[in-house]
Amino acid sequence: MLRFVVSRIVSALPVVLGVACLVFLLIHLTPGDPVDVLLGESAQAADRMALRHALGLDQPLHLQLLHYLQALARFDLGVSVYSQRPVLDLLLERVPATLQLAAAALAVAIAIALPLGVVAAVRRGTAWDHAAMSYALVGAALPNFWLGPLLVLLFSVWLGWLPVSGREGLASLVLPALTLGTGMAAILARMTRSTLLEVLGEDYIRTARAKGLPERAVVLRHGLRNALLPIVTLLGLQLGALLGGAVITETIFSWPGIGQLTIEAIQRRDYPVVQGCVLFISLAYVVVNTATDLVYGWLDPRVRSGGE
Repeated sequence: MLRFVVSRIVSALPVVLGVACLVFLLIHLTPGDPVDVLLGESAQAADRMALRHALGLDQPLHLQLLHYLQALARFDLGVSVYSQRPVLDLLLERVPATLQLAAAALAVAIAIALPLGVVAAVRRGTAWDHAAMSYALVGAALPNFWLGPLLVLLFSVWLGWLPVSGREGLASLVLPALTLGTGMAAILARMTRSTLLEVLGEDYIRTARAKGLPERAVVLRHGLRNALLPIVTLLGLQLGALLGGAVITETIFSWPGIGQLTIEAIQRRDYPVVQGCVLFISLAYVVVNTATDLVYGWLDPRVRSGGE
């Protein structure tokens, strides 16, 4: 198992390096100039040149990339052009909010999707199955930028039960978590149903039933446990997206996470902060996918032996 873990971590390192280079190049190739944002278009040419030199933007692109990678090796993400604060400090301030929202949305998705998927598989062809899959279809089709304002209108404006936006207590977490978790639950429910249906047709399930095991034990202990690999895959991909900041949802609810920081930095042409945010989002995918591989090895020894 130790060799499997080391091999997965080592294989992720080139991906991290490639992501860092790609993020830097894409940010510097996009239109916009932070000097114009800070000084305005009417600034004197001498002031513009002095600021460009102070920010290092007058150097060739390959030298800027080299300096950026050297700084990353020291865990230095640079200083914000707008606020003159270290980018790492800005990220560390916003990461807890994003982690909280991601965990809450994941909990909502699992709490909704697993029971729906299991019931739909066990009651295949019944009204339960049709109702669960109808929810999955509707939930997957609803975009966050529409569902979020609808939930605000219903639970905040009309009923007055929950805050409209911000991060003040658990009540303000409910609507963003529902907005993110609903769409994820829809996809997860369909995956759970299809995977569980395939597993329930296996010979060992019929053997377990022939031994007289209760149906609940057959479905949950033998069926759902062996159907977890595709579900874990989907959870890993979705969790990476959630850790990426859920930009639209955080913007709608003014949730002070990585997503909202990314939008603010883009509007200000704050290159170092945008690079830091996009790098964090990208690394979140890499870390979660690597962790998913490790969970594979724990769940299925065949995967572990193949990776070694």
